[in-house]
Amino acid sequence: MARKRVSPNRMELMKLKRQLMTACKGHSMLKDKRDGLMKNFLALVDETLALRKATDSLLAQATSAMGLARATMGAKQLQEASLQKGSKLQFNVSVKRIMAVETPVFEPLVSLETTVSGRQLPYSLAGTSSELDDAVNKLAEALPSMIKLAEKEKSLELMAAEIERTRRRVNSLEHVMIPELQAMIKEIQSKLSENELANQTRLMKVKDMIVEAAIRQQRAQMQESE
Repeated sequence: MARKRVSPNRMELMKLKRQLMTACKGHSMLKDKRDGLMKNFLALVDETLALRKATDSLLAQATSAMGLARATMGAKQLQEASLQKGSKLQFNVSVKRIMAVETPVFEPLVSLETTVSGRQLPYSLAGTSSELDDAVNKLAEALPSMIKLAEKEKSLELMAAEIERTRRRVNSLEHVMIPELQAMIKEIQSKLSENELANQTRLMKVKDMIVEAAIRQQRAQMQESE
Protein backbone atom coordinates (compact mmCIF):
# COMPACT_ATOMS: atom_id res chain seq x y z
CA MET A 1 0.00 0.00 0.00
CA ALA A 2 1.37 3.42 -0.99
CA ARG A 3 2.07 5.62 1.99
CA LYS A 4 0.27 8.94 2.22
CA ARG A 5 2.53 11.88 1.36
CA VAL A 6 2.64 14.65 3.98
CA SER A 7 4.42 17.97 4.28
CA PRO A 8 7.46 17.71 6.58
CA ASN A 9 6.60 20.57 8.94
CA ARG A 10 5.94 20.86 12.66
CA MET A 11 2.20 21.49 12.29
CA GLU A 12 1.82 18.26 10.31
CA LEU A 13 3.97 16.47 12.90
CA MET A 14 1.69 17.62 15.76
CA LYS A 15 -1.38 16.61 13.74
CA LEU A 16 0.01 13.11 13.11
CA LYS A 17 0.96 12.70 16.77
CA ARG A 18 -2.62 13.53 17.78
CA GLN A 19 -3.94 11.00 15.24
CA LEU A 20 -1.53 8.38 16.57
CA MET A 21 -2.67 9.02 20.16
CA THR A 22 -6.31 8.67 19.11
CA ALA A 23 -5.57 5.50 17.13
CA CYS A 24 -3.73 3.94 20.10
CA LYS A 25 -6.62 4.76 22.45
CA GLY A 26 -9.11 3.32 19.96
CA HIS A 27 -6.97 0.22 19.56
CA SER A 28 -6.88 -0.32 23.32
CA MET A 29 -10.66 0.16 23.66
CA LEU A 30 -11.39 -2.19 20.77
CA LYS A 31 -9.10 -4.87 22.24
CA ASP A 32 -10.96 -4.58 25.55
CA LYS A 33 -14.26 -4.85 23.69
CA ARG A 34 -13.04 -7.88 21.72
CA ASP A 35 -11.85 -9.61 24.89
CA GLY A 36 -15.14 -8.84 26.66
CA LEU A 37 -17.13 -10.15 23.72
CA MET A 38 -15.09 -13.34 23.64
CA LYS A 39 -15.63 -13.89 27.37
CA ASN A 40 -19.40 -13.45 27.02
CA PHE A 41 -19.43 -15.49 23.80
CA LEU A 42 -17.68 -18.48 25.39
CA ALA A 43 -19.97 -18.37 28.42
CA LEU A 44 -22.98 -18.29 26.09
CA VAL A 45 -21.53 -21.20 24.10
CA ASP A 46 -21.42 -23.31 27.27
CA GLU A 47 -25.03 -22.40 28.11
CA THR A 48 -26.17 -23.11 24.56
CA LEU A 49 -24.42 -26.49 24.41
CA ALA A 50 -26.03 -27.56 27.69
CA LEU A 51 -29.43 -26.36 26.48
CA ARG A 52 -29.01 -28.08 23.11
CA LYS A 53 -28.15 -31.34 24.86
CA ALA A 54 -31.28 -31.09 27.02
CA THR A 55 -33.43 -30.11 24.02
CA ASP A 56 -32.06 -32.96 21.89
CA SER A 57 -32.91 -35.38 24.69
CA LEU A 58 -36.49 -34.09 24.86
CA LEU A 59 -36.87 -34.20 21.08
CA ALA A 60 -35.46 -37.76 21.00
CA GLN A 61 -38.13 -38.82 23.47
CA ALA A 62 -40.80 -37.06 21.39
CA THR A 63 -39.51 -38.73 18.21
CA SER A 64 -39.58 -42.13 19.87
CA ALA A 65 -43.13 -41.51 21.08
CA MET A 66 -44.17 -40.36 17.60
CA GLY A 67 -42.74 -43.58 16.18
CA LEU A 68 -44.92 -45.60 18.52
CA ALA A 69 -47.93 -43.50 17.52
CA ARG A 70 -47.22 -44.19 13.86
CA ALA A 71 -46.96 -47.93 14.58
CA THR A 72 -50.27 -48.04 16.44
CA MET A 73 -52.32 -45.64 14.28
CA GLY A 74 -50.79 -45.97 10.84
CA ALA A 75 -49.04 -43.29 8.81
CA LYS A 76 -52.17 -41.95 7.06
CA GLN A 77 -54.22 -41.52 10.23
CA LEU A 78 -51.26 -39.94 12.01
CA GLN A 79 -50.78 -37.48 9.15
CA GLU A 80 -54.45 -36.49 9.20
CA ALA A 81 -54.30 -35.87 12.96
CA SER A 82 -51.07 -33.89 12.58
CA LEU A 83 -52.57 -31.60 9.94
CA GLN A 84 -55.31 -30.37 12.26
CA LYS A 85 -54.99 -26.67 12.98
CA GLY A 86 -54.01 -25.86 16.55
CA SER A 87 -53.85 -22.64 18.54
CA LYS A 88 -51.25 -20.03 17.68
CA LEU A 89 -48.36 -19.22 19.97
CA GLN A 90 -47.58 -15.50 19.82
CA PHE A 91 -44.43 -13.71 20.99
CA ASN A 92 -43.07 -10.31 21.78
CA VAL A 93 -39.57 -9.94 20.39
CA SER A 94 -37.32 -7.47 22.18
CA VAL A 95 -33.57 -7.00 22.41
CA LYS A 96 -30.98 -6.87 25.14
CA ARG A 97 -27.46 -5.54 24.83
CA ILE A 98 -24.40 -7.68 25.48
CA MET A 99 -21.25 -5.56 25.07
CA ALA A 100 -23.18 -3.21 22.71
CA VAL A 101 -24.50 -6.19 20.67
CA GLU A 102 -28.29 -6.28 20.38
CA THR A 103 -29.40 -9.88 20.98
CA PRO A 104 -33.02 -11.12 20.72
CA VAL A 105 -35.32 -11.96 23.60
CA PHE A 106 -38.42 -14.05 22.80
CA GLU A 107 -41.26 -13.51 25.26
CA PRO A 108 -44.45 -15.59 24.72
CA LEU A 109 -47.63 -13.59 25.27
CA VAL A 110 -48.93 -16.59 27.23
CA SER A 111 -46.76 -18.47 29.71
CA LEU A 112 -45.34 -21.59 28.08
CA GLU A 113 -46.00 -23.56 31.25
CA THR A 114 -49.69 -22.65 31.00
CA THR A 115 -49.70 -23.43 27.29
CA VAL A 116 -48.11 -26.82 27.82
CA SER A 117 -50.19 -27.93 30.80
CA GLY A 118 -53.56 -26.44 29.85
CA ARG A 119 -53.57 -26.80 26.08
CA GLN A 120 -56.36 -28.29 24.04
CA LEU A 121 -55.41 -30.98 21.56
CA PRO A 122 -56.14 -29.95 17.95
CA TYR A 123 -57.41 -33.39 16.95
CA SER A 124 -60.31 -35.49 18.10
CA LEU A 125 -59.57 -38.10 20.73
CA ALA A 126 -61.80 -40.52 18.86
CA GLY A 127 -59.75 -42.47 16.37
CA THR A 128 -56.37 -41.50 17.83
CA SER A 129 -54.19 -43.46 20.19
CA SER A 130 -52.78 -42.60 23.59
CA GLU A 131 -49.30 -42.91 22.04
CA LEU A 132 -50.06 -39.82 19.92
CA ASP A 133 -51.15 -37.94 23.04
CA ASP A 134 -47.89 -38.94 24.69
CA ALA A 135 -45.89 -37.78 21.67
CA VAL A 136 -47.69 -34.41 21.62
CA ASN A 137 -47.07 -34.04 25.35
CA LYS A 138 -43.36 -34.64 24.89
CA LEU A 139 -43.18 -32.17 21.99
CA ALA A 140 -44.95 -29.60 24.14
CA GLU A 141 -42.44 -30.20 26.93
CA ALA A 142 -39.62 -29.58 24.48
CA LEU A 143 -41.15 -26.32 23.18
CA PRO A 144 -39.79 -23.95 25.88
CA SER A 145 -36.28 -25.36 25.43
CA MET A 146 -36.53 -25.06 21.66
CA ILE A 147 -37.54 -21.39 21.89
CA LYS A 148 -34.78 -20.61 24.39
CA LEU A 149 -32.29 -22.45 22.22
CA ALA A 150 -33.30 -20.42 19.17
CA GLU A 151 -32.81 -17.22 21.19
CA LYS A 152 -29.34 -18.25 22.36
CA GLU A 153 -28.17 -19.52 18.98
CA LYS A 154 -29.23 -16.28 17.29
CA SER A 155 -27.40 -14.36 20.01
CA LEU A 156 -24.29 -16.43 19.32
CA GLU A 157 -24.56 -15.69 15.61
CA LEU A 158 -24.81 -11.93 16.21
CA MET A 159 -21.99 -11.92 18.75
CA ALA A 160 -19.73 -13.93 16.45
CA ALA A 161 -20.32 -11.39 13.67
CA GLU A 162 -19.50 -8.51 16.02
CA ILE A 163 -16.37 -10.27 17.27
CA GLU A 164 -15.20 -10.68 13.67
CA ARG A 165 -15.88 -7.00 12.88
CA THR A 166 -14.05 -5.90 16.03
CA ARG A 167 -11.13 -8.24 15.29
CA ARG A 168 -10.76 -6.76 11.81
CA ARG A 169 -10.78 -3.21 13.20
CA VAL A 170 -8.17 -4.13 15.83
CA ASN A 171 -5.95 -5.72 13.17
CA SER A 172 -6.40 -2.75 10.85
CA LEU A 173 -5.30 -0.33 13.57
CA GLU A 174 -2.52 -2.57 14.86
CA HIS A 175 -0.99 -3.64 11.55
CA VAL A 176 -1.87 -0.80 9.15
CA MET A 177 -2.90 2.54 10.59
CA ILE A 178 -0.67 2.78 13.69
CA PRO A 179 2.53 1.58 11.89
CA GLU A 180 1.77 3.95 9.01
CA LEU A 181 1.36 6.92 11.37
CA GLN A 182 4.52 5.96 13.25
CA ALA A 183 6.44 5.72 9.98
CA MET A 184 5.20 9.14 8.81
CA ILE A 185 6.06 10.72 12.16
CA LYS A 186 9.54 9.22 12.04
CA GLU A 187 10.00 10.44 8.46
CA ILE A 188 8.93 14.00 9.33
CA GLN A 189 11.15 14.04 12.44
CA SER A 190 14.06 12.87 10.27
CA LYS A 191 13.36 15.58 7.67
CA LEU A 192 13.08 18.24 10.37
CA SER A 193 16.37 17.10 11.90
CA GLU A 194 18.02 17.25 8.47
CA ASN A 195 16.62 20.72 7.87
CA GLU A 196 17.76 21.90 11.30
CA LEU A 197 21.25 20.53 10.69
CA ALA A 198 21.34 22.19 7.26
CA ASN A 199 20.23 25.50 8.78
CA GLN A 200 22.92 25.27 11.45
CA THR A 201 25.52 24.52 8.77
CA ARG A 202 24.40 27.52 6.72
CA LEU A 203 24.47 29.75 9.80
CA MET A 204 27.99 28.59 10.63
CA LYS A 205 29.10 29.32 7.05
CA VAL A 206 27.50 32.76 7.18
CA LYS A 207 29.18 33.41 10.52
CA ASP A 208 32.55 32.33 9.08
CA MET A 209 32.00 34.59 6.09
CA ILE A 210 31.15 37.53 8.37
CA VAL A 211 34.22 36.89 10.53
CA GLU A 212 36.40 36.52 7.46
CA ALA A 213 35.02 39.75 6.00
CA ALA A 214 35.62 41.55 9.31
CA ILE A 215 39.21 40.29 9.41
CA ARG A 216 39.80 41.45 5.86
CA GLN A 217 38.31 44.84 6.65
CA GLN A 218 40.47 45.16 9.75
CA ARG A 219 43.59 44.23 7.80
CA ALA A 220 42.71 46.77 5.13
CA GLN A 221 42.28 49.48 7.76
CA MET A 222 45.62 48.58 9.33
CA GLN A 223 47.36 48.74 5.96
CA GLU A 224 45.85 52.18 5.28
CA SER A 225 47.01 53.51 8.63
CA GLU A 226 50.62 52.43 8.05
